[in-house]
Amino acid sequence: MYMTLIIKCNEMVVSVAKQWKCIVTGGASGLGRATLQRLIKKHKAKAVILDLPSSNGKELVKEMGDDCYFCPTDVSDESQVQEAIRFAKEKCGYINVAVNCAGVATAMKTIGKDGKAHSLEEFEKVLKVNTFGTFNVIRLSAQEMINNKPDKTGERGVIINTASVAAYEGQIGQAAYSASKGAVVSMTLTIARDLARYGIRVNTIAPGLFLTPLLEGLPEKVQNDLAKSVPFPKRLGDPADYAHLVAAIIENPMINGEVVRIDGAIRMQP
Repeated sequence: MYMTLIIKCNEMVVSVAKQWKCIVTGGASGLGRATLQRLIKKHKAKAVILDLPSSNGKELVKEMGDDCYFCPTDVSDESQVQEAIRFAKEKCGYINVAVNCAGVATAMKTIGKDGKAHSLEEFEKVLKVNTFGTFNVIRLSAQEMINNKPDKTGERGVIINTASVAAYEGQIGQAAYSASKGAVVSMTLTIARDLARYGIRVNTIAPGLFLTPLLEGLPEKVQNDLAKSVPFPKRLGDPADYAHLVAAIIENPMINGEVVRIDGAIRMQP
């Protein structure tokens, strides 16, 4: 049952779902893992991890307990996402939250030092996961959410995507990554408008420098130098900061069609 609690504070009305039933792509590590942990531990949600078979999804389920499930999924594959959504509905009863954290990155200049052009195959690979994969999950999860009984505010679900500050200030060698994340930024408002009639909100978070597995693999000195480049707070983002924002977006019904930077006021240099 999709029950809601309506809290009135002066003239502001906040709709809070009694229980969130979630799918989190890329949920086995980094931003996705932190999101999963917060939603389940702090907000008593049920959640399904959509991540690659090679991820540690099974181990994370054991850690998180009975309200967490794992469905091996390639987000760019239509049939696999369809199956994952069927699995999530079977385990949770319905889906009213979808968080897209799955993504890949590559470092390759348009023309390299050797004079060779950027690999078209590599460019396509990044867009396939980051852009096509995100849209694949959006469209299929929304198709399921429209069947939810609306709450008292008319809401049926919330979809949150992950872009990057690279969508705005792509660095040297980030053509593919910036293009893929820029597409996610650009389609956010359009899709929010498309789904408004169904009471489904769509938003995107654009993180700056976060201590995800990618940065954790860098030497400590490099990590410290990167942290110093953030105006304030002078540290790398903690995935828990991202997860906190996810929860805030879910809770606030007026946040819709928005891209929110979470970056400590950094503006990336070339």
